[in-house]
Amino acid sequence: MSYNHSTFTKNLVKGFIGCCLVLPFNTSKIFAQNAKHTQLKRLTEYVDPYIGTGGHGHVFLGASVPYGAVQTGPTNIVKGWDWCSGYHYSDNVLIGFSQMHLSGTGIGDLGDVLVMPYTGKVRTNRGTQEDPTSGYGSHYSHDRETARPGYYSVQLDDYNIKAELTASERVALHRYTFPKDQPANIIIDLKEGIGWDAPVETFIRQVDEYTLEGYRYSKGWAEDQRVWFAVKLSVPVKQFLVFDGDSKQTGNFVKSKAGKGVISFDKSPGQVMLKIGISPVSSENALANIKAEIPGWDFTKTVSNADAKWEKELSKVKIETKDNAARRVFYTAMYHTMIDPALFNDHDGSYRGTDKKVYTNPGFDNYSVFSLWDIYRSCAPLSTILHPEKVNSFVNSMLAIYKQQGKLPVWHLMGNETNCMVGYHAVPPIVDAYLKGFTGFDAEEAFEAMKATSTRDDLGLKYVKELGYIPADKEYESVSKAMEYAIDDWCIAAMAKKMGKTADYEYYKKRAGYYKNYFDKNIRFVRPRMSDGSFKTPYDPFNSIHEKGDFTEGNGWQYTWLVPQDVEGLINLMGGDDAFTHKLDSLFTAKGDMGAQASNDISGLIGMYAHGNEPSHHVTYMYAFSGYQWKTAEKVRQVMKEFYFDKPDGLAGNEDCGAMSSWYIFSALGFYPENPASGVYVLGSPLFDKATINVGTGKTFTVQANGNSPENIYIQSITLNGKPYTKSFITHQDVVKGGTMVVKMGNKPNYDFGKAAVNRPYSEK
Repeated sequence: MSYNHSTFTKNLVKGFIGCCLVLPFNTSKIFAQNAKHTQLKRLTEYVDPYIGTGGHGHVFLGASVPYGAVQTGPTNIVKGWDWCSGYHYSDNVLIGFSQMHLSGTGIGDLGDVLVMPYTGKVRTNRGTQEDPTSGYGSHYSHDRETARPGYYSVQLDDYNIKAELTASERVALHRYTFPKDQPANIIIDLKEGIGWDAPVETFIRQVDEYTLEGYRYSKGWAEDQRVWFAVKLSVPVKQFLVFDGDSKQTGNFVKSKAGKGVISFDKSPGQVMLKIGISPVSSENALANIKAEIPGWDFTKTVSNADAKWEKELSKVKIETKDNAARRVFYTAMYHTMIDPALFNDHDGSYRGTDKKVYTNPGFDNYSVFSLWDIYRSCAPLSTILHPEKVNSFVNSMLAIYKQQGKLPVWHLMGNETNCMVGYHAVPPIVDAYLKGFTGFDAEEAFEAMKATSTRDDLGLKYVKELGYIPADKEYESVSKAMEYAIDDWCIAAMAKKMGKTADYEYYKKRAGYYKNYFDKNIRFVRPRMSDGSFKTPYDPFNSIHEKGDFTEGNGWQYTWLVPQDVEGLINLMGGDDAFTHKLDSLFTAKGDMGAQASNDISGLIGMYAHGNEPSHHVTYMYAFSGYQWKTAEKVRQVMKEFYFDKPDGLAGNEDCGAMSSWYIFSALGFYPENPASGVYVLGSPLFDKATINVGTGKTFTVQANGNSPENIYIQSITLNGKPYTKSFITHQDVVKGGTMVVKMGNKPNYDFGKAAVNRPYSEK
C-alpha cells in the first residue's frame, strides 16, 4: 500500500423472497432460460463500483472511462485516512463533484476543479458535516445514489437537485436538474482539494456567455501539480461572480490562492449541463479536448459511449459460474484495474513533463499515476495479457520520465515524482514487457535507464553497492529497501542476459542475491544489519514501526518471504523443501503483537500473512516451489473467500490503483505471476467453472475447471490442448498463443501433482 502518513492517519443487500409453491409445470426449463438470460447481460451490469468504498479500500466512486485522465465523482468533507479518494461509504454529506480522484491509495490528493450545484442565496464555503447548508454542501443518501461504469448520479437532498455525471477520456459531462421556482447556483471552487492537497495559485475567468476557463496549481503529495480546465455550459451564463476565498471580487475573473467562481441564476434554469475539459498543458487544449471528445450535448449518448468502452475491456474475459457474487467481485476487480494508470496528455498527444516542459507529438500516449510499489507485482503483468496495446505506452511514459528527471519513476503523480515507497519498481514492468516480446520502445535506452537508476547513491543504494546490504543505523526501512532492490536487480539481470550483456548480467545477478545477507539462519528470519555487519539486537520479527522502523509497512514475519525472484534460494536457506514448507505454514498461524506503532496497512491477516498489503501477495503461491501445490490451492481459496466480497467493505486493504484487484483476477483465473517479470505463472485453484481470455489476434486461452465447487478446490490432473500436463505452472507464451487448459478438481489433495522437481515453477532456467 502507499504510505498512510501517521499525521494523516490520525486524523444493498437485495433479497429475493419467493413463495413456496408446487408448480404444475417443468421448472428446470425456466431456470435454464433464466441462467442463459443472466449470461446475456452486459458485463458492465456486474460491476459494483461501491465495492471498496467502505472499510479501508479507498476506491474511487464516480464516472470515468478505462485509463482516462478524468475521474469525475462525488467528494465528501475529508475526515482522515479512509477518505483518500475523497469519498467513503460511511458518509452522508457531499461538497461537490471533483474532476480528478485517486483510487485506492494510502495518501489523499487531487480533487481538482470541484463543482457543486445548489439553490438559494450565493454561498462560497463548503459548510460543515453537522450543517452542510451553512455553505453549499448537501446531505445525500445511498438510496438515491446510482453508480455504474461511466455513470454516477445522486439526489442532493437539501436542494432537491439531481446531479448526474459521465465522462470521456479528458472531459467530464455533468447534468444538473434544478427544482422549479428557486434561485440556482453552480460554484467552481478551486480552493478545495483532497487530503494533503492545497492550492498555490488559481485562476478562473468568463470567456463568453457559455465558456469559462482557468487553472489550478497545487501542492500536496504531488509537490507541484498543474491542471488547466475549460467549462462549456448548455445555457447562457447571465451572472458570473468571482471570489477570493469568501471575499467577493469585481469583474469576471480572479487570480488568487483560493479562487472561486459562481454561476448564478435568479430563477431555476431547469436542466443545465456542463462539459469540463482538463489538460496538463493549457486552457486552450482543455477546450480543444471538449470539442474533440464531446462535441454535442447528448448526455445519454455519452453515457452509452462510456459504457461501451468499459464493456469492450471487460469482455476480454468471459467467465462461467453459478456464483453471481463471485461474478460481481470479478468484473468489479477488472474495472478497478483500469482506473489507473491515468492518461496525462491532451487529445492532440501533447503533455507537460516532470521538468514542466511541454512535449508535443511524443509518439505514444503519456500516462501518470504509476503506483509502482503496488502494481509491479501483478497488475502490470496482467496488462501484458489483457491490454497489450497499452504496454508500450506505459513503458515509454516511464522512459520519458527518466529522461526528464534523471531516474525512472518511483511513484509518479500528475507529472510529479513523489518518491513514495521503496524500490525502483519501474524496472519489473519494463523488463517483463521486454522479455515477453514487446518491441514498441527502445530496449537499449530502457537498459540505460535501469542501470542509471540502480546505481545512484540515494535511498540506501550507496550501501548496496559498497556493502551488499543497507545498515539499519544509516537508513530507515533498510531491510525492505534492500529486498525490494534485489527483486528489481534480478529483473535487470534477466534483461541483460537476453541482450547478451554478460558483465551486466553477472553484476546484477549478484545483487539479486543480496537478500541472503539479511537472513539469520539461527532464527530463520530476515533481520536488519548494522554498519559493523552484526545483526541488530534486540530483534522481534513481530514488531512493526511505521515509517521509522526497519520494514516498510510490515515486519520480519512478512518480509522474510519477499524473495519472489529466487524462491529456490530461500528454500535452501530454510533447510530444504519440508523445512521451508513447515516454516511457511507457521506464517499463517503465527500470533504476536506488532506493537502500537504498526502501520494501518498491515491488514487482512491470516496469522502474520497480511493480504491487505502487497508484499504478502505472492506468498500463497510459494508452496508450489517446494512441491506442495495443494497448499497453495488451500490458501488461495481461503484468501478469495475471506477477503473479497460484494459489499462496500469487500476489500481487505487499500486497492492501490488496481493492485488488490489484479491479485484476485489472476487467482480466480487459476494462475499468478510469482516472479513479476519471469513470464512464469504458478497454478493455484481456478474459481470459475470456465474462463475464456481474449489474448489477441483472434485467439483465446480457456481455463475449464471440471468438477469445480467450494469444496473441490484441489487440482487432480490437467490437460493442456488435449495432452496431459503435469507442471504446477504455465508460461506466458503458453497463455498468449491460445488454447484450452482443462483442470480436473477434487475435494482432496493430489499430493503428487507438481511434486516432482521437474514439474515445479522456476525462477530462472
